Amino acid sequence: MDDREQYVQFFLQSHVDTRLFEFRENGELHMVSIVDVLDDGLSSVYTFFNPDVAAGFGTYGILWQIGQCLANDLPYLYLGYWIGDCRKMNYKARFKPAEVYIDNKWLIFHTDIL
Repeated sequence: MDDREQYVQFFLQSHVDTRLFEFRENGELHMVSIVDVLDDGLSSVYTFFNPDVAAGFGTYGILWQIGQCLANDLPYLYLGYWIGDCRKMNYKARFKPAEVYIDNKWLIFHTDIL
């Protein structure tokens, strides 16, 4: 984020139910997930974590959100943007079945689709 106004527009000005979840161990903050609650599922907006703690928080965050969808009888979890060439986003491709939204339609995800 470049400035306060961009932060406010991205995270705080929303027409949906946006929630911030903190993940702590022994009181120490390790990860934060910003999640939109939709009628048909959850949408993972942004997750950030302490880089000094062991890796795997992205995967854990998705598993936790899947659990929340199941517990609340929500059929979908939207993982947000995925950039195939971005190493930090590769963990998203491991979750199947998955769909991608391309040219105004949902397609079954295959790594060669993008």
